[in-house]
Amino acid sequence: MKAFVYAAMTAEGCSWHVSLDMRADRDYWTDQAGGRFKLRVLEPALSFGQACEIKRKLKASSSSSDMLQSLRSAACEIGLSPEAVAAWKVWDWTGTAEGLSDEARHFANRTINAMTLSLKGRYLLMEEFMGLMQHEGSQAVAESPAYFLQLAWIQGRVELEAGVELDRSEGRRWSLLPQAWKGKCKRCGSQGMFGGRAGNEASPVRWTHCADCGGPCAYCEACLTMGRSRYCTPIVRVNGGPDMNTAPPADEDMEVYLQSWGLSDVQAEASGLALQFLKANKSLSREKAQESHAPRFLIWAVTGAGKTEMIFPMVQYTLVKGGRVAIATPRRDVVLELKPRLEKAFPHTKVVTLYGGSEQRWEQGELTLATTHQLMRFRKAFDLVIVDEIDAYPYHNNPMLLYAAEQVCASGGAYILLSATPPEELQRAVKRNRLPHARVAARYHRHPLPEPSLLVCPPLRQMLAQNGLTGKLKGHLASSLERGAQVFVFVPKIAMVEPFVALLRQSFPSVNVQGTSSKDADRSQKVTDFRATSIRMLVTTTILERGVTIPKSDVFIIDADSPVFDSAALVQMAGRAGRSAQDPRGRVYFAAKEKTRSQAHARRQIAEMNVIARKKGYID
Repeated sequence: MKAFVYAAMTAEGCSWHVSLDMRADRDYWTDQAGGRFKLRVLEPALSFGQACEIKRKLKASSSSSDMLQSLRSAACEIGLSPEAVAAWKVWDWTGTAEGLSDEARHFANRTINAMTLSLKGRYLLMEEFMGLMQHEGSQAVAESPAYFLQLAWIQGRVELEAGVELDRSEGRRWSLLPQAWKGKCKRCGSQGMFGGRAGNEASPVRWTHCADCGGPCAYCEACLTMGRSRYCTPIVRVNGGPDMNTAPPADEDMEVYLQSWGLSDVQAEASGLALQFLKANKSLSREKAQESHAPRFLIWAVTGAGKTEMIFPMVQYTLVKGGRVAIATPRRDVVLELKPRLEKAFPHTKVVTLYGGSEQRWEQGELTLATTHQLMRFRKAFDLVIVDEIDAYPYHNNPMLLYAAEQVCASGGAYILLSATPPEELQRAVKRNRLPHARVAARYHRHPLPEPSLLVCPPLRQMLAQNGLTGKLKGHLASSLERGAQVFVFVPKIAMVEPFVALLRQSFPSVNVQGTSSKDADRSQKVTDFRATSIRMLVTTTILERGVTIPKSDVFIIDADSPVFDSAALVQMAGRAGRSAQDPRGRVYFAAKEKTRSQAHARRQIAEMNVIARKKGYID
């Protein structure tokens, strides 16, 4: 996208600006200074990113005599060659006292008021901005988007910034080659050199020829599925701002937010601690408003503890105070599962669900339920952000999504993090008392977590090669089937699923054995059949390590010594057993040739939770 750089010269002095549409600046300065101003405009128009960079380098005190030289010098500093700027010139536009008519001014103000209201808390590329305006039925903005955006920008009602930011301090300072520059996507936080250096071939920020600005232009490939974030493309932002009411009184009874949800004692304790955290944070929100990161509270809850029910009091508290809530979860299927539960729990609250292909993409509500990718379209929008399964794919080792989640909390807001297996960084912070938290060490049915047994057996590839199960493994599988359990069998690789299914069918010919993985289009139906007991044994990968509850189940993890199975995955897979009150003592087996550190850590974590629960009297 093209933009102009210009200087506004008024009685107050000289100031530099970037414009998407000079008509908006003409109308603004006419209203501000009557006919007593002059605009000195650089010709030609530049890439929006270039225009913003040049504007930042210029000093407001530049006199008119050296203004063109200042522009050329600034352009050379950002990489334009002296030959490219030699033909530049500055033309003057002298103001007149005739501005917008009262009717036109009122119409523009009404249009911008509606536009900024719908943009509140959002962070959108231009094409996304246009989609929102079409959804809102704003014909005026649809016909002249640059005019209304520019008028709102110069009024300070919206913020515009280039989608990709360049850091020209990288590499050798004398180099004007694009490869010597570092780029950062303002939307997803991905950054890297543009290529041309060893080890940087996979940089997510790259150069391409751009039809919009007419030149080489940097863009981000990491978040390309969400739309192309470019150096020449503005991102539109209106901060959410403080919506919540004043700080709660010190003597406010937080029990009222716990009473209506039917929580168990252990759930109520954790929710109560989180509520006290939110109350204290709100009381100190003015002092904390300038902090770079919103405070965090971790609910470290065992698998099957009922994390969803535990967040209801915090959601209710924030909504009652007039705030907005976002619940971010890694997967679309979890969003669709949670939606009816939240709508039932909060029947008078508008719940908006956002995921790829969502029909509510441009709607606003007090409670937003979204996949984490969708958070990239928001900035400082929510007073409470609940991040579910912080350890799960695609969060794990994905700084882009963590960056997105960290940008959406409003000043004075807070995060609630939920996890059964927090990342090591969070676990260390808990042990050092640096992270407010609550441990939910027991399930609602007051029985201990099934602790995994070690089962020594040869590697799966060896059993497949020999076309037979080891005696111990076959015996334990038979015992689980005889007691009427549904049997989860986890393997480390998708390629192992079907061969192992065939081997199990050979060993148990009367049992319905099926396999599934992320590549199985019938996965949902197979899980349904498994829950209904028409399938008795299900061979799968970590795709089913969480989010699946089968009332009476045992768990076998084959090749538990595989590097694929870290301690978090082992804990999650073990958590499929013992979830129901009817069968709380399900069996878990780590079947492997060797014992690994991951197995030991997983077993220790499960045992520690049982110890904590017994000490607190939460298990019988």
